[in-house]
Amino acid sequence: MDDKLMLMIPGPTPVPEQVLLALAKHPIGHRSGDFGKLMAEVTANLKWLHQTQNDVLILAASGTGAMEAGIINFLSPGDLVLVGCNGKFGDRWAEVSQAYGLTVEKITAEWGQALDPEQFRERLEADSQKQIKAVIITHSETSTGVMNDLETINRYVKAHGEALIIVDTVTSLGAYNVPMDAWGLDVVASGSQKGYMLPPGLGFVAVGPKAWEAYATAKLPRFYLDLGKYRKDAAKNTTPFTPPVNMFFALQVALRMMQAEGLENIFARHQRLTTATRAAIKALGLPLFAPDAAASPAITAVAPDRVDAEQIRSVMKKRYDIALAGGQDHLKGKIFRIGHLGFVGDRDLLAALAALEATLQELGYEGFTPGSGVAAAAKIFANS
Repeated sequence: MDDKLMLMIPGPTPVPEQVLLALAKHPIGHRSGDFGKLMAEVTANLKWLHQTQNDVLILAASGTGAMEAGIINFLSPGDLVLVGCNGKFGDRWAEVSQAYGLTVEKITAEWGQALDPEQFRERLEADSQKQIKAVIITHSETSTGVMNDLETINRYVKAHGEALIIVDTVTSLGAYNVPMDAWGLDVVASGSQKGYMLPPGLGFVAVGPKAWEAYATAKLPRFYLDLGKYRKDAAKNTTPFTPPVNMFFALQVALRMMQAEGLENIFARHQRLTTATRAAIKALGLPLFAPDAAASPAITAVAPDRVDAEQIRSVMKKRYDIALAGGQDHLKGKIFRIGHLGFVGDRDLLAALAALEATLQELGYEGFTPGSGVAAAAKIFANS
């Protein structure tokens, strides 16, 4: 049946109908007064979402573009950066940093495990010469479904005194509490196709005062991604380059929806979906890839040992029109990932779990009692 595809991946995520309709509006001039009013509203609401009084800047870019901007605007060639690497995206930020001539020191953990904050503490405390200029962290590691302890790592960065903290919150912002000002985060990057409930196309970079101090002396090359230009124009409710105007219409609607739901309710919904998903997977006798203590609110990774992960994804897509994500790099074919991020509710998850149970039966997997996964999730919903 046409037009029934259900996205249960970590991005792009499902988009509400009223957001899609906003995309269909006739464009307006991006130098017009009407666009200036639109820009003022979405900027104010982005600050609400980030829990900050600082700048939140909007780029026509993916989350990777936002993170690249977050790295290159505040550092100089040869600067030493610590990069947390425990998945695809932590590794990517190390590659981006190396591409710009930064000196990269990795703090690693096995894929599927959280970074150890104590390793950051030890390295930062040993840096008596204050040579470390930034610590780059992926908050929610999308490739593995692992949540890193940003709050604790950030505390150690703050104790260092010199280093900035630059954070990929691409699959945590809008799903988990990331209070930028309360924690004193310096650079926070995210992308529209995740918790924002938008199609891909916009990147967001929130910048604190300490990062702007570093910007003044940073010497890495930048032009389109020069955040100083965006800051200067944002103060006048405009943009330095042509923005995707219709995505701003959509952003306006999505942020209004988020405000209507409220931050605490948004966070609680994502936690409920995470808890229900993990309870269901355990009831089905399937191994979870990440431990409960480090579970991402955006995505749950499953490492099936008695049934093929890619066969599960194939049947789910062909028979039920439900898209699950696969493994990346060396995990390709070894895990599948269930997204529960953004415009996802209890009904969506129950439908996906029922389809997963039917898929497992079709593939001859006998490690569960039919109905047990749905029942486990339903119990969580009934008690929360």
